[in-house]
Amino acid sequence: MNIELRTVFFSRRPRRLRAGWRILTQNALELILYIFLHFIFFRNVVDTSQQAFIFDRLLFLAATTLSIFLARRYLDRRSFDSIGLEVNAWMLWDLMFGFLLAGLLMAGIYIFEYQAGWLTFIGYRWQRDSVENIFSESLAGFLVLGLCPSWQEELTYRGYWLQNLKEGLNLALAIVLTSIFFAVRHMSNPHASALSTIIIFLAGLWLVYAWFMTQQLWLPLGIHAGWNFFEGIVFGFPVSGFTSFHWIEHTVTGPAWITGGAFGPEAGVVSIAAIGIGALLVFGWSRWRLYYTKRLQIQSSKT
Repeated sequence: MNIELRTVFFSRRPRRLRAGWRILTQNALELILYIFLHFIFFRNVVDTSQQAFIFDRLLFLAATTLSIFLARRYLDRRSFDSIGLEVNAWMLWDLMFGFLLAGLLMAGIYIFEYQAGWLTFIGYRWQRDSVENIFSESLAGFLVLGLCPSWQEELTYRGYWLQNLKEGLNLALAIVLTSIFFAVRHMSNPHASALSTIIIFLAGLWLVYAWFMTQQLWLPLGIHAGWNFFEGIVFGFPVSGFTSFHWIEHTVTGPAWITGGAFGPEAGVVSIAAIGIGALLVFGWSRWRLYYTKRLQIQSSKT
């Protein structure tokens, strides 16, 4: 391979595949691992039950995680936790704050639509279902709607892809491109529209902002998982076009361009307001983290 052709694939310092080729290789590895795991564990499975679907999602999660771990270690020549998964004193706090922040914002969307007369409350699921079934369905919903997509998408877009595009191009382009890819991924969802794609792009920018202000993925992971969980399981909205088991039953009759209609709040301008408020609260949280950390450092230096 001559020098000119070699530079298309490899950078000189450090000596490794260029960022774009690393991302393509990671995607190919993810697909290969998913097919391999599916063949090993699902070759004799014909069951179409919810349990089989959940297990399939967990296999996909495993393929994503393993492919990024291997790509980060052997292609990037970096540690896995360097993409934003460092275990530190703020990890659980960021996860909890992000999760509860998303719940607060979704509650605000619900109350706004109810007060505007665009949402009609019907009842609670526990009025006609057993506690055991509600618990099992909620756990399954959290895995399928909350844990799996938030981990996979944050690890991919705000994690591996963002870090590589930042190194290969620059931070601004990395932020824009990963947010575009994040939005495009949802274009094939049921009831998707141009407006839903634009708003999901804005949500991607918000999640990148949460990463940028903390330099870790824990906060965007909490926000993403909490948004899907409270949106679908708790308040009963469609989650990017998909309906699920939910605690609160209602009907939405308001303008779809405001409420999001059958796609869910991500396709309505109500989510733009929620994203804006969420960004302000992320800023406030990051400033408080910085203040508290400096305060602890000052106290420790005095002792």
